[in-house]
Amino acid sequence: MRKRIAPAVGLFFLSPLVAEFLLGNLPITFLPAVLALAPLYGGGALLIRELVRRRGLGWPNILILAVAYGVLEEGLTTQSLFNPNYADQHLLVDGFVPAFGIAVPWTMYVIGIHVFWSICAPIMMMEVISGERRTTPWLGRAGLIVTGVLFLIGIAITTAINMSQWPYTATAGQFTATGIVLALLIAAGLLVRITFRPRPGTAPSALVVLITTLVAGAVFQGLTLDVVHVPTWVGVAVWAVDVAVYLTLLARWSARAGWTDLHRLAIAAGALITYAWHSFAETPVGAAAVAVDLIGNAVFTAGAVALIWYAYRKVTARAALVEA
Repeated sequence: MRKRIAPAVGLFFLSPLVAEFLLGNLPITFLPAVLALAPLYGGGALLIRELVRRRGLGWPNILILAVAYGVLEEGLTTQSLFNPNYADQHLLVDGFVPAFGIAVPWTMYVIGIHVFWSICAPIMMMEVISGERRTTPWLGRAGLIVTGVLFLIGIAITTAINMSQWPYTATAGQFTATGIVLALLIAAGLLVRITFRPRPGTAPSALVVLITTLVAGAVFQGLTLDVVHVPTWVGVAVWAVDVAVYLTLLARWSARAGWTDLHRLAIAAGALITYAWHSFAETPVGAAAVAVDLIGNAVFTAGAVALIWYAYRKVTARAALVEA
């Protein structure tokens, strides 16, 4: 039984570690907080993965539900989409749209990081490691119920923490609109079957996929750095094009012959490496000393590299057995 649920447990803790610590948002001194973060991040990622795989659906559905997760966390739980003073960061100054009460750049960015890093990268990494169980459920009915309960607990914990630190309540209209969007996304993610017909040709090498992921990640995260000032709406357009082109390439390439776990690992590895380098430019929450912050970033980067290497060894070992 331990071996059967190992990927689920791994995903449950990998998601918060990537989402907050590998990103560099929380310093290593906050590591015990992973126990409080796991029910939300890990519970959400695991619940999405299990529901999709139980219904025989694929990655387009995981992506849609990952968007739903981002809307839930940032629209209803932390309310950062609407709170002009969330975390004392003034996140709604640039690109604010009064009619919706949101700032387009922040909305795109924060939902994007939840989709690609909080949810999808950990799921893909653990599925690659799990091998032949990549598309099968990891939990039984009881495990699924426990995961759902933990997710609800995670929502309650996160909401309570945020309300105590940055008290704010969105308007009834904003809550209603967010609820409608959330319901539509969940319905689409669970009920709409999206498939891609096989395409002619052979998939590019895993190295090409890795480089493409690194470039797409660098563009997405690079726009948040203060190295070069980019006009707000130019940045929004670049973000949209970056994501659209990247997902289109993956959809086309993955429909070709020769698409393997090594390609999937390249996507997950590229995402983790992107967060790893970005952590050194991220200003963490809390009062950790610069040296402690840098040491923590190095530790989590080393952990990500070790996980990538472990997954690579697993994938290549399975490939060798098939060829033997």
